[in-house]
This record gives sequence, structure tokens and C-alpha cells, in this order.
Amino acid sequence: MHVPSTKVLILLILLSRVNGAKVKRKHYTDSRFCDVDIVTEIAAYDTAVKDIIEYVTGPFKRKTYDELAKFVDKFGARPSGSKVLEDSIDYMIQLTRDEGITDIITETVEVPHWVRGNEVITMLEPRVKNIALLGLGRSVSTPEEGITAEVIVISDFEQLEATPDDYIKGKIVLYDPHFTTYSETVIYRSQGATKAAQKGAVAALVRSIAPFSINSPHTGSQTYEGNVTKIPTAAITIEDADLIRRFFDRGEPVELNIKMSSTFDTKISRNTIIDLKGTEKPEKLVIVSGHIDSWDVGQGAMDDGGGLFISWAAPVILKNLNLKPRRTLRSIFWTAEELGLVGAYAYEEKHRNESANINFIMESDEGTFAPLGLAVAGTQEARCIVAEILKLFESINASTLVEDDNPGSDISVIIKTGVPGASLHNANERYFWFHHTEGDAMNVEDPNELDLCTAFWTAVAYIIADISVDIPR
Repeated sequence: MHVPSTKVLILLILLSRVNGAKVKRKHYTDSRFCDVDIVTEIAAYDTAVKDIIEYVTGPFKRKTYDELAKFVDKFGARPSGSKVLEDSIDYMIQLTRDEGITDIITETVEVPHWVRGNEVITMLEPRVKNIALLGLGRSVSTPEEGITAEVIVISDFEQLEATPDDYIKGKIVLYDPHFTTYSETVIYRSQGATKAAQKGAVAALVRSIAPFSINSPHTGSQTYEGNVTKIPTAAITIEDADLIRRFFDRGEPVELNIKMSSTFDTKISRNTIIDLKGTEKPEKLVIVSGHIDSWDVGQGAMDDGGGLFISWAAPVILKNLNLKPRRTLRSIFWTAEELGLVGAYAYEEKHRNESANINFIMESDEGTFAPLGLAVAGTQEARCIVAEILKLFESINASTLVEDDNPGSDISVIIKTGVPGASLHNANERYFWFHHTEGDAMNVEDPNELDLCTAFWTAVAYIIADISVDIPR
């Protein structure tokens, strides 16, 4: 199967995230666009919602958490292109079959395979200090002896552009933007190396894209654009970035030696597709999803083990409760999200002529903390219907609809084609504390909150898959 080049994939997602940052998220309050009959119909699903919540918090209690823990403990990190990722896909297929669901297929995808080697940064001046780091995805290696150079600290791209090339040439650029939102701040991680190389820098570092740190560097994807020299690039901790900034502001030259190694090629992976067939409109799809790959640090419990498992649980729970929606409920485990939404782009291309049959698409990829509602993209009519559905979840404080034209990561590839969709809106204030770090482990997950996410995710998907009308476009 042809998939866009890695460079194109990353550029597309960067543009979508930058554009997404310009969209003001707001809470939905307008109910003028709902037909009175559909409002009445949706209200009648209150019994189904209660049944699902009672089942997940009763007989199914902790099952999502326990299965996630077994998965995470067994496989740990699942980087794109690795054997462990493929083994974890096989495991999820068997786990689903063990629950009596057999309508499962996989679709092959060529994915990036970047492997981190040894990484060391040593501050040589004004004092000797080891600097914690994590190389950014696809970073090139340094020479064996490393790169030794002075650091220039840059606050933003405007300052970089205004700084003469002669002042940057031969130096290491450190970007130290303070975290505002992920969409606004991540550009320094994803685009920083290219922009620094254009000015003649020999390496680029970034203050970890996070609001909080306990000396924990945060990795993530970056891309080299155009014909500029590819320079090594890494994230360092908030603490070390702030230390270097203080030295720099005092006029004390900071000299670092950076040694990094890695390899890069491509491998074959798979998207996993699980269907619970609809009773009346099986060709129509309501999709729930999460990505199965992770970065090579931590255990991928939060990013995106939680989203993966609530999407796995939805068809299992509906089968156990003998709830058979009119439309097909499809669960997708995306591959290679972290290195550029590669699985999502491959799926969209392969199924492009079927996109009219996607009634609604959902994704959880920003934590499975206490559910608050959904962030929804679509027409006002679509949002009105979803808002009415969310009213059924006031008992668990999950009735908020946030208007967001670019929710989710993988599903953004589908939504931009005009398909309505949503991401899980949850109490994820601490999400970016652990994001892309060694701290993304099972300790971050709470079994009771995960149960509520599971019940909420399953019930919302069931109602959308079962109501008499399609979600308007």
C-alpha cells in the first residue's frame, strides 16, 4: 500500500496542530439546531446509559484497569516498527477473541522505525554537570566524539529570526519557551531543529514541552524540513533549561558536549479493526479508537494505553449486555501515531471511498482521567445531537460539550475530510506532567476513573450507533 512519505506525514500533522491552536475551544450551549423528535428519542436512552454504567462499575468493575495493567506490564513501551509492538497487536487480537468477538482484521502499514542509542550531554562550562536528555524522534546522530559548542538561548522563533546568522553559526540553540498549551508550545520541539539549522546551528535543544518536571525530559516527534542540514536534537529538563538560561542571562558562556546515536529505517506494522456488526445498517460505522504504539520511554500506560483499552472494552461490553446497535460499532487500534499518524493516514487512504459511511468517529488520546464530556467537531446540528446525548451523563459529571474543530490526533486525518467526530474531554490537568516520559506508567491510571471513562465511552458510542438518524454533516 502506498502511504505518504514520513516527511509529508509529519508536516501535515504539524500544520494541523498549528492550525488547531488557532481555534478557540468553547463550551456548547446552543440547542436551537435539534429537532424535538430526536431530543425525545435520545432522552429515552437513559435506561441504557444507567445499565451500562451499573455494569461497568459492578460486574465489569476494574476489568479495563486490570487488563490494561497486564498489557502494560507484559509489553512496556511499544515503539513504532518494533517487534514488541507487533507482539502487543497479536495479544490484543487474542484478548478480543477470548471475549467472543471474532470479526477482527488487520491492515498492513509501512511505519517509521527510529531506535534510540546512547545519549549523553555534559556541561563543560561554567561548571561540569551531566544534563538529562531524551533525543527527539528521527534525530540524527552526532559524530562519535560528540559536538562541543557554546549555547545560545532563544525564547521563540521571532527572536531566532531576528538574531544574526553569524551569532548562531556553530552554536547549539536551546529553545526555552514556557508551556502555555501543548498546541502552542510543541512547535519548538517539532520545528526547532530545522529552523536552528537554517541559521547555521550545529545542534538544537528544547526545554521539555511540559508544565511540570521532576528532572524529567519529555521526548516527542520532530521533522527535518526542506534541504537544510539535519542536526542532532533533543529535549532537556525544565530544571536544566532554566539553569542554562540563568547562566546565559548573566553573560556566563555555557559550553556543552552532546553525544547522541540512533538508527532509522522502516518496518511493516498493522492497524487493527474490530467490528460489532450493526443490526439494520451494518455498512454505517461509529468508530471508537486509540493508538497502540507508544514512545520508547515509560510504559505507554497513559499515552495511549488507557484510550486503547476503553476502545477495546466498548464492543466487549455491548456484546456482554446484548445491546445490538443499528449501525456497526468499529474499534480501531491505530499504529505508529507517535511518529506522524502513519496508521491513520494509511486507513484514510485505503477506505477513502467508504468515508460516507462513517457516521461518527471518536478517539481517546489525551488521558483517561475522570470523564467530563466530549470535544466535538462537526456542524451545529451534529453538536446539538451530541449535546443532547451528553445530558444523559450528568450523574457522572460528564455532560460538557466543548466545540473544537480539531479534536484528537489520529482522527484529525478523518475529520478534515468532513466526517464529524469527537475526542474524550477529561480532567487531564496532569496529563502533560507525564507525557512522553519515563513517568508514563500504570501509577498514573486510576481504576475508578478508568471505569467511568469506559462506561461513558461505551454508552456514548452505543447511542450514536443506535439512534434513528445519522449525525448530520
